[in-house]
Amino acid sequence: MKREIVRIYRSSKRSETYLYLRKTDAFDDLPDALRELFGRPIQVMDMLLTEDKTLARAKAADVLRDIDDKGFYLQMPPPKEDYMLDLHRDKARSDHG
Repeated sequence: MKREIVRIYRSSKRSETYLYLRKTDAFDDLPDALRELFGRPIQVMDMLLTEDKTLARAKAADVLRDIDDKGFYLQMPPPKEDYMLDLHRDKARSDHG
């Protein structure tokens, strides 16, 4: 079974955005465009990641594959649901009407 000790960072620029790297890899070695997008990395934790590990918003096997292929896994926030935007619009209308 594939396993890797990973370091997880939270983005200082983007809400709910996380970056997974091998613990031995450095953030400064990532592509400039990714570092610019991500902002200052805030270390969240180190963990042993195995393919069968349960993660909140990603499949561990996908994370491990991307780390092998690209050297990192970038977890973006989930897309906003259209109906949630409608609720906000409806509330804004009722506040002004």
